[in-house]
Amino acid sequence: MRKTLLRAGGLVAAMALLPAVTAGLAASDVDSYKELDQFMAVFERVKADYVDKVDDKTLIKGAIDGMLASLDPHSAYEDERDFKNMTATTEGNYGGLGLTVQMDEGAVKVVAATEDTPAYKAGVKPGDYITNIDGKLIYGSSLDEAVDQMRGDPGTKIKITIVRPGRDKPFDLTLTREIIQIKAVKWELKDHVGIININTFSKVTGPGVRDAIAAIDKAAGGRPLGYVIDLRSNPGGLLDQAIEVSDTFLTHGEIVSQRGREKTDIERYYAKPGDDAHGLPLVVLVDAGSASAAEIVAAALQDQRRAIVMGERSFGKGSVQTLLPLTDTTALRLTTARYYTPSGRSVQEGGVEPDIIVPQLNDPDYKSRPRLREADLKRHLLNQAKVDNGVLEEDAIPDPRFSATPDSLKKAGVTDFQLDYAIKTIARLGGATQMAAATPAPIPAAPVKKKP
Repeated sequence: MRKTLLRAGGLVAAMALLPAVTAGLAASDVDSYKELDQFMAVFERVKADYVDKVDDKTLIKGAIDGMLASLDPHSAYEDERDFKNMTATTEGNYGGLGLTVQMDEGAVKVVAATEDTPAYKAGVKPGDYITNIDGKLIYGSSLDEAVDQMRGDPGTKIKITIVRPGRDKPFDLTLTREIIQIKAVKWELKDHVGIININTFSKVTGPGVRDAIAAIDKAAGGRPLGYVIDLRSNPGGLLDQAIEVSDTFLTHGEIVSQRGREKTDIERYYAKPGDDAHGLPLVVLVDAGSASAAEIVAAALQDQRRAIVMGERSFGKGSVQTLLPLTDTTALRLTTARYYTPSGRSVQEGGVEPDIIVPQLNDPDYKSRPRLREADLKRHLLNQAKVDNGVLEEDAIPDPRFSATPDSLKKAGVTDFQLDYAIKTIARLGGATQMAAATPAPIPAAPVKKKP
């Protein structure tokens, strides 16, 4: 009976059998069937009396969406339409803007703009609200409807209206849709420091990071001073790729643990011997858009004392979603576990705290623009061990990290203050490491022979 109830098509038939099956059931089961009986009463009343005719499929889809939305922001039902959108994304045959968005009180709120996409190039920031598309108000529309409007044929233009907290007035941006082809890993060598930019955790991310290290070593003509791992505005992705990337820089120890509902439902993942980065200094850059898999990597390298984490507090998504197929074209994306860092802490709500807070001073809206994080989402999972992060982001002592202005940085030729700060830190750490390695051990003095 319970298996049948998992499918919407068998719900009505199952409800008809309730009087016959309730006898002998446990009290909890009886209560569950009573609640389902109540649902069916509402279902039938809506079908009979609603002002417009509504088909069964629409009502059942709405009920499923409402049920999952009552759990947390990340559980959802993937119907045939969602499946087609996923296929289109995979095949790269659609035009888009490169945004990760979330509904917030009926408004479309930006979580992140993926690097090198139209939205990123236009300066869309996490925390922005999109209120109008091509002059039409979208407040109150569903997230699917808003996403559909933002997608379109590559090369076509779209005008979006942005409300950015901290600015007095909304402003318009005109963007040209492109085929969104996210390059998972990019690299460059700057001032003899290797920069590895990880934009997403797809199935090619782990191999891409190892290839980037090899390419940087080749370009450096040996080994660089160290590496900067840039995870800013990385919304996450596959758990196994987060583990593989972490393992690239670790030689031993736990990377992450995954814990489900039961106390015994724990899976732990460990690093294997071998450090592709040769033990050289690492700096990991994170910001409010670094989420999920990106936080697993940052926290693992931080807890294992393998890297210095810089930037600002990350998003704070410490839950695991499992895709459970229902039919050939539908699936259930369900939160099934929380993950914990090697030291046993959860980043849920609180995020990963940087070892060194470095603001993005090139951004003129940095101080006034609020950050969207997991704790801001309705019905997010609670973290009982959460700490107050407000004090951690304040620093009353004058500090060069907070004193520069966009104009002064522009004059100095610094286009990315956080990255520039990380590179200079690696240069100091790497220089000291190389000097220590190159300095020969002191030769002990020969014993003095005493004359008889």
